[in-house]
Amino acid sequence: MADEIGYGKIITNGLWGNNQALVALLGLCPLLATTTSATNGLGMGLATMVVLILSNLTVSLIRHLVRPEVRLPVFVLVIASFVTAVELTMQAHFYELYLVLGLFIPLIVTNCTIIGRAEAFASKHGPDRALLDGAAMGLGFTLVLTTLGGLRELVGQGTLFNQAHLLLGEAARGLSLSLGDGFQGALIAILPPGAFIGLGLLIALKNLIDGRVRRRQAVRARVERPAPATTVESPA
Repeated sequence: MADEIGYGKIITNGLWGNNQALVALLGLCPLLATTTSATNGLGMGLATMVVLILSNLTVSLIRHLVRPEVRLPVFVLVIASFVTAVELTMQAHFYELYLVLGLFIPLIVTNCTIIGRAEAFASKHGPDRALLDGAAMGLGFTLVLTTLGGLRELVGQGTLFNQAHLLLGEAARGLSLSLGDGFQGALIAILPPGAFIGLGLLIALKNLIDGRVRRRQAVRARVERPAPATTVESPA
C-alpha cells in the first residue's frame, strides 16, 4: 500500500533525503533569482510552502474524482488558485516585499516542486500524509532559500536579515545584523554567478555529510555483525 510510508520518513525526505533544492534540483529559478538576501529567500520560501501545503491537501482530497487523462490540468488549476490567493495576500499585507519578489510570486504556478509533489505523492496518498509531505518539502525548500540568501547577503553586503521588517513587521528591525559600514563585500555573491556558486557549495556540503554518515553506518554494521560460528570436527 502506498499509504504505508511512515510519517518520520516523509519528514526526513522533505528536510534532507529528498530535499527538492539540494537533491531533486527542482524550483531552481526562484531559488537562484530571489535569494539575494535572507529576507527575500524566507519570504519566497514561505509563499511556496503555503501553496505546496494547500495544493497537496486539495489534490489528495480530489484524487478519486479526477480522471487520469485530465489530472495535470486540474492540478495546475488548483495550484494557480492558491498562488493567486497568496499573491493577493502579499499585496495586501506585505506590499513592499511583494514588489521586491515581483514576477516570481505568480511564477510559483510553474514551480516543478509543487507540480511534482502533487503528481508523485499527493495524488497517491491520503490527506494526512499529503499535508505532511507538503509541509516537510516546503520547509526544506524554505531552509535552503533562506540559507543561500543569508550567505549571499553576508558575503556580498555584510548584512544578515536586512529589511526583515518587510516580512516580519517593525518588531523585526532588531534582527538585522551588520559587519559594519566599512565592510567591502564581494559583488559576485549577489550577482547570478554567486547564486550558482552558493548552491553548489550547499550541495557539496550535503553530499559530504551524507558520505560520512554512510561510512559510519558501514563501519558500525561491520562491528555489530556476529562472527561466523566455528564447527569442531569430531575425531574419526
